Amino acid sequence: MIPRTPGADLPEHPDFLWRTPEPKRSYDVVIVGGGGHGLATAHYLAKNHGITNVAVLEKGWLAGGNMARNTTIIRSNYLWDESSGLYEHALKLWEGLEDDLGYPLLFSQRGVLNLAHSLQDVRDSVRRVEANRLNGVDAEWLDPQQVKDVCPIVNVSQDVRYPVMGATYQPRAGIAKHDYVAWGLARSADAAGIDLIQNCEVTGIDVQGGRVVGVRTSRGRIAAGKVALCAAGHSSVLAEMAGFELPIQSHPLQALVSELLEPVHPTVVMSNAVHVYVSQAHKGELVMGAGIDSYNAYTQRGAFHIIERQMAAALELFPLFARAHVLRTWGGVVDVSPDASPVIGLSPVDGLYVNCGWGTGGFKATPGAGWVYAHTIAHDEPHPLNAPFSLDRFTTGALVDEHGAAAVAH
Repeated sequence: MIPRTPGADLPEHPDFLWRTPEPKRSYDVVIVGGGGHGLATAHYLAKNHGITNVAVLEKGWLAGGNMARNTTIIRSNYLWDESSGLYEHALKLWEGLEDDLGYPLLFSQRGVLNLAHSLQDVRDSVRRVEANRLNGVDAEWLDPQQVKDVCPIVNVSQDVRYPVMGATYQPRAGIAKHDYVAWGLARSADAAGIDLIQNCEVTGIDVQGGRVVGVRTSRGRIAAGKVALCAAGHSSVLAEMAGFELPIQSHPLQALVSELLEPVHPTVVMSNAVHVYVSQAHKGELVMGAGIDSYNAYTQRGAFHIIERQMAAALELFPLFARAHVLRTWGGVVDVSPDASPVIGLSPVDGLYVNCGWGTGGFKATPGAGWVYAHTIAHDEPHPLNAPFSLDRFTTGALVDEHGAAAVAH
């Protein structure tokens, strides 16, 4: 089965995963953003709370934003209790998501290595392993030879600029097929009666007496009892339409894939010091990412020097890649908060909810974020797992500083 062509006015047919309905004049809930988090929120609104008079509005095609532009890494080995709780909940949902959706996701739990290249890296990494264990998250500290045992193609020679001094290892981590995830969630939401509306850009948010009452779109005005923002890097633009500011900055983030290769890379390897992360996709291409471009922009492309640096870093860790050819590069728009943690909860406007600030951690959180966001929308109060990630933490000072574990670019 295949998704419908975006924007096509096609008849109903069992070969298509979801309908292409015209928007109704009103809904109980309007979700702005048809990426992974928006679709997961719709899925769990129906599954967990029985709320199905819902529209998911997407200005382009479903999952055509960051969901289609990420590097699909899934892990839960974050430092702080608040983060590990949310991401571990997401990982447990990932482990049963194929059965839940009745759709293949190619979730491959091949593990993730976070390399340490200095004594401070080692101290920070061991600290994170112990914190993970206290929170019930699988984590191990490996010495260089054990790193080599897990991933034989990593260069652990001491005669390099940043020798590998060890690594944290989470065996349950892995990757999934991002478009399959989106299609499975969309199929489930559509089957519950939720309207998935593509090519429908939100151009304004209507607020009366401090409460949201609807949205204006490129396809007309839609009344709504509740509105949930799920637009990643464009969330600050939407919030401004509703009359408040979000503490996020949007940056371009690039990644690339190589030509198709035979299986050579058995796990996921990440390094903050040389700044690259690499896995091998199911089809065989090497998938690589690195750091954000420093400037603020909504462009889905970045500067060439970032690509040069990440390829140099990849060759330092994996000399085997020297003869691989780059097939293509792409970019997304990441929304970064001051403490490198997400904002997911209530907003200053009654009935309007925000889900943003994930940096590059959004994909791995997809089912967990959808679960807690749906709870927040249904009950008009946060789930215990997302309560620490409220917007007011930036005024109370109760920050969740994950710069070390999130590394912004991972």
